[in-house]
Amino acid sequence: MKLLMKGNEAISEAALFAGAKNYFGYPITPQNEVAEYLSRRMPEVGATFLQLESEVAVGNALFGAAATGIRCFTTSSSPGISLMAESMSYTTAANLPIVYVNVCRAGPGLGGILPSQGDYFQMTRGAGHGDYNMIILAPSTVQEAVELMVLAFDLAEKYRNPVALLADGMIGQMMEPVDFDKLPKPVPMDNSDWAVGVSTGRAKRVIGTLFLDPNIGEEYHVKRRKKYAMINVMEQRSELYNLEQPRDIVLCAFGTIARVCKTVIDELKAEGIEVGLFRPISLWPFPSDELKRIGAQSKALLSVEMNNGQMIEDLRLIMQGTKPIHFYGRQGGIVPSPEEIIAEIKKLM
Repeated sequence: MKLLMKGNEAISEAALFAGAKNYFGYPITPQNEVAEYLSRRMPEVGATFLQLESEVAVGNALFGAAATGIRCFTTSSSPGISLMAESMSYTTAANLPIVYVNVCRAGPGLGGILPSQGDYFQMTRGAGHGDYNMIILAPSTVQEAVELMVLAFDLAEKYRNPVALLADGMIGQMMEPVDFDKLPKPVPMDNSDWAVGVSTGRAKRVIGTLFLDPNIGEEYHVKRRKKYAMINVMEQRSELYNLEQPRDIVLCAFGTIARVCKTVIDELKAEGIEVGLFRPISLWPFPSDELKRIGAQSKALLSVEMNNGQMIEDLRLIMQGTKPIHFYGRQGGIVPSPEEIIAEIKKLM
């Protein structure tokens, strides 16, 4: 059965569907409906909702809850994610399965509450310090946000690594039909060999990240690097649109703007002009193998983003100068219109 839900509320319900037992949060637009929704729903399902005094406190609460093997998550928006950056680095180093949601707003700095994709670097390069990566998933519809939310918990526990959903204010605020019956049954968490807690009958466990012996520290980091290499092979996700056969121009876009690009493709098709769309669903690991294949068959790529040009750096790195890569973007909360993108495409033809 389909339900008409606002994106933020659908993300909240998806977390409950996935079995989340703890939510820690601090208010910030445009994701406030998440906390409002969960403050009512989590007690109904016997779970814990806690609004803390700051995003810093949220990050530390997540560390403690996740270390005990409880399925937990938080949601915030750009400046709030910045304040959690230190804890993100720490929880990643501690191999804790936490799910973060960033409903991105315009920036840098405080920024407005309109939709933006300006946090691409923040999320894919690691907001905090040290060598670490989080799996980053970018939905383009409310239904996909729900599906990726459930997947995020699965991946976080599979790899014992934080996973983040990078949406934008439009995904959080729009209302669309959502079908929870389509979701796969959540996989029960297996924390039997790592979670801390009452140790009666077993050896004491410690979750830590500080190794004063550099040799032990290096060994620890090398082990994590091997995990990232495995994730990079196994978890690349992307969508192709109108690319059943090679196209001269391929649009590259993630999240909400990819939907606008699909409208562009359909309108150009009516004029007899064929272009395609490559949409990365996982921003880290970036679906580089698929991009190389698609890029090799095209004459040029056009990166369309709601920022000042961030994903385009990954495109250039992957394509290694083998094809021209162009950029079109709007900022400050402005969503590029189909007409603007069509005009940009026609300049390239």
